[in-house]
This record gives sequence, structure tokens and C-alpha cells, in this order.
Amino acid sequence: MAFWTDHTGQDPKRNFRFLATIGNMPDGATWYCKSATKPAFTVKDVPHKYLNHTFYYPGAVEWEPIEIKLVDPVSPDALANTLSIIQGSGYKPPATFNETTTPSKASSIAALGGVNIQVIQADGAIVESWNLNGAFITGVSYSGLEYGNDEISEITLKFRYDWADCTTANPASGIAGPQNDFFKLNPA
Repeated sequence: MAFWTDHTGQDPKRNFRFLATIGNMPDGATWYCKSATKPAFTVKDVPHKYLNHTFYYPGAVEWEPIEIKLVDPVSPDALANTLSIIQGSGYKPPATFNETTTPSKASSIAALGGVNIQVIQADGAIVESWNLNGAFITGVSYSGLEYGNDEISEITLKFRYDWADCTTANPASGIAGPQNDFFKLNPA
């Protein structure tokens, strides 16, 4: 039966029921996360020409960048914590012309502390969990300032990662735990 006719079953996944966690932000930035994009990927195609025909074969998988938007509370100060992560990645504003410090992938991953996005049900049960592997920040932007605007200040973080694992649970099956580990041969 479809979820819209079966009133005893589970609700469909809802866009506003999610938790995003950024490892090295206070409280994982969970309570001040405003929006997040889910990981997505593209399978590149490789053409092969033979006489008057073109045949296509699947090529490399490339994961798309994601964005997480945070409100900027005074405490904990999301802006200061974001700058701390960037500095922990190895970027330091030059004090002299001889400054040679640059970010590395290892220090960028360690400074971030991981990214996880969870889709939850009304009762808080996790039905989908995305873990970004090798994630690091590639962009930070802040909302503008304007006297006529009374909205809450925001920070948009852009992330690049090597791949994402998705663990899903099917609560309607009555079986607890993960039902599918995306891109894993042996589900945990």
C-alpha cells in the first residue's frame, strides 16, 4: 500500500526532519544548522566510436560538493569556530612575505572532524545517515549586513569529500539497524 493511503504505516521522509553534524563545531553545530544538501554523485560516461556508431560505457564516479547553512549564534560563535577550523587546516594569514604555511588534506580533515547528515522520523529515529569521507571545507560565505533586514545572520559552508556512505534503516520492516550500506559490501 502507498504511504498516502496506509494511515497505520510510517510517514514519508520529510525535508525538515534532519540533523547535520560538523565534528569539531560545538555541539556538532546540530542545533544551529539551518539547511543541508544531501550528497549526490555523477557517473561519467566514456564514448567509444566504432565506424559510424558511438557506444557509451560507465566511467568514474564523481561526488558533488554539498553545502550546509548555519545560523550564527553569539554563543557558541559559529563564525569564530569556522575560522578556527580553517586555521586548523593550515591556513594562516601572512604576517610577512616569507609565510610558507599552506593547508594540507590531512590537517583539513582533522580540523573539520567529520560531517554527518541524518534524516529522522517524527519520533527521532534515524532512517537515513550520510557520512562524508575525506571531507574538508572549500568555501565559507557570510550573510550581508543591512539596516532594513532583521533576519538572523547565516554562514554557508561548502564541503568537498572523496565519497559518502549512506546507511538506511527500514522501520516499516520491524528489523532494527541498518538495512543497506551504500557502497559497502558487508553491511554493519
